[in-house]
Amino acid sequence: MARLTPIDTEYFKGERAGGDFTVIGSPVQRSDARAHVTGRTAFFEDLTVPGMTHVKIHRSTRHHALIDRVDVSGALEVPGVLRVITHEDVPGNWYTVLRLIGVGPDDEPVLAEDRVLYRGEPIVAVVAETEEAAREGAARVAVDYTDLPAVLDVEEALADGASIIKRSGTNHFVYEGHHCRRIRFGDVERGFAEADRIIEGRYASSPIEHAPVEPTGCIVVPQGDGRLRIHTNTQAAFFTLDNTALILDVPPTDLRVVGGTVGGGFGGKVDVIVEPLACLAAMLTGRPAKYVYSRAEEMQVSSTRAAERIYIKDGVMDDGRIVARKITLYVDAGAYSRHSPYGTTKAAAHMPGPYTIPNVHVDAHCVYTNRTPSSAMRGFGVTIGDFALESHMDRVARELGIDPLRLRLKNAYRDGDMKAHRKVASGTALVEVMQRAAELVGHDLPPEYRAMSSAERSEV
Repeated sequence: MARLTPIDTEYFKGERAGGDFTVIGSPVQRSDARAHVTGRTAFFEDLTVPGMTHVKIHRSTRHHALIDRVDVSGALEVPGVLRVITHEDVPGNWYTVLRLIGVGPDDEPVLAEDRVLYRGEPIVAVVAETEEAAREGAARVAVDYTDLPAVLDVEEALADGASIIKRSGTNHFVYEGHHCRRIRFGDVERGFAEADRIIEGRYASSPIEHAPVEPTGCIVVPQGDGRLRIHTNTQAAFFTLDNTALILDVPPTDLRVVGGTVGGGFGGKVDVIVEPLACLAAMLTGRPAKYVYSRAEEMQVSSTRAAERIYIKDGVMDDGRIVARKITLYVDAGAYSRHSPYGTTKAAAHMPGPYTIPNVHVDAHCVYTNRTPSSAMRGFGVTIGDFALESHMDRVARELGIDPLRLRLKNAYRDGDMKAHRKVASGTALVEVMQRAAELVGHDLPPEYRAMSSAERSEV
């Protein structure tokens, strides 16, 4: 394992210590910039393969329903349609992306079996000579449903008497036997009793679509030695390789993932959705197969940033010290887990923000609803929490009549402080960043606030 030399250490601190280290603090051209702006960057769809087939999906038109009958005869009558793939053709139909790091159970089917849990869920895949034939074949699949009650709100999903949509028997992910990811630090009720006032707020976000320029997709090419070469715009090559192998019930060595330029991902291309079905199409036909989302599919069925609902209750002193904070967080995973249990854990660990509060109580719920599954997006598990926490800090400042920046400096964590999830803060530099920000925008701070340091706590 490589070790940092003294020069490397100084370099990573942003200090020029000798040698040719000139990157930090200097404008540096991206290595791929010239190819991007001249149109020479190769994307997976630039691959031209003789005999390529196309995969399109017949999707659920219901939020929650039993599947009574699937009739694929109309699809097979379309000229150019080669094959219709159902769940019976998928060797390992049930999976979850995070099983590779020990998160279970497998809760999502590659293709729906006896029911659907969200509008747009894939039911059958149609493989055809042309994209047009595949699209027409998918449109001619007929499905009969028996509608079931749809659960579309996170708090309603957890209420007594709510319709249970998951085969696991709960509408929430179970964390070590608990209904939510919990943090208990100090005595929050005692903190509330000692506080001069209680300030509460409710904050919420809607699902957010990544909207990449390049839709999710891949091309799979059978090789002469029996292996499959997968050209994909995934952001997670090894998740793709290993999960696809498990779904297909083949050794990982039978697959080769060729990544490359991702035409916009932002976390939205970490789920293993298109590759297993494209591989299966290639295996069943012996020909290359392409499966790429249309723009409508990218907007409707690709994973979003999870919608979140956050309740914050603070016990504060009149001088601005926050002595207790209770947070109840609901993360809308949608119909299936994907990366949401991990994102919810991140959210819980991030509470109560970059502040040292002696009494903290957090319940972070990963909730299943009949919505499109959510997953990773740019700091997921933290981003919406930060929006809520900092909005609430501004509310506290307004109600106390305190400058918002001084309120944050007063409560900011310092090196050596114990965080609510029992990790010691180090290398924080939060105080210095806020001081510098105030200086840059001409925000006046009294001398005692300018003298604060992340290395030690001073009373103001």
